[in-house]
Amino acid sequence: MNINDLKIFEAVAESGSFTKAASMTFTVQSNVTARIKSLEEEFDTKLFSRTSRKVELTSEGMILMQYSRQIQHLVEEAKHNVRSGENIRGNLKIGCIETTMALKVPEILNTFDEKYPDIELEFKSDSRDSILSDVLDYALDAAFVSAPVNAKGLEKICIKEEKLVILASSKGPSLQALIEKEPLKIVVFDEGCIFRERLESWLSHKGILNYKSTVLNSIEGVINFVEAGLGVSILPEEVVSKYYAGREIKTYGLNKQLGTMNTILVFRKDGPQSRALQCFIDMHLEI
Repeated sequence: MNINDLKIFEAVAESGSFTKAASMTFTVQSNVTARIKSLEEEFDTKLFSRTSRKVELTSEGMILMQYSRQIQHLVEEAKHNVRSGENIRGNLKIGCIETTMALKVPEILNTFDEKYPDIELEFKSDSRDSILSDVLDYALDAAFVSAPVNAKGLEKICIKEEKLVILASSKGPSLQALIEKEPLKIVVFDEGCIFRERLESWLSHKGILNYKSTVLNSIEGVINFVEAGLGVSILPEEVVSKYYAGREIKTYGLNKQLGTMNTILVFRKDGPQSRALQCFIDMHLEI
């Protein structure tokens, strides 16, 4: 087994096809077939289930996939660190939810760039579950998400405690009047968003089961819809006070359990971290 075998293995798993994997790895299908057969003989197990329509990982293949990603990640880190010598260089991919992107990323970029100008930061905004999955699958180096996180294999650093508030238009009825009218209209992000979960928990606590959701994918959109009286929503108080203080929006407090969100930084436990990632982690430990 060598690194190229694992690259071919991952290409087959990703594409679900020996032919497509051959194209992806710039080789011929017969070589892909031979390399997969060699891996299966070495591990004495079937790594793929094959039908006339598709190729899928077996349960044993899924286990090897996790090791393959770790191995290739470590090899790339070794190459990069050896080549860079004393200089700390690299590229870090960091995940975050939408509000963290708005509140924290500009400050992080400025602070980190001053200390480590040769490390490039790339940010990806997505749902919490998707971000956690990407960290575990080596697609992201680290991520800012809301606590709690119980996924095995992740280290956590507490970053910030945030206060969440209900938002409603100041041009319309009071919040109490709104929740007495059915169906209550709410403005939310996609499924898996912490703010949507908290708002739905609040509605459940109030005994409100009949509500109509409008799903948006940006903070700006949520603010615009709430201001226009098209529904109520929930966001960190700091987002409203810092960026939307002049808008016609009223905020309403929540109890501590629903109104408190702890943002944490998560990253993988396994294997040595790159010097670039360690610098990023250390910066947040110092804050």
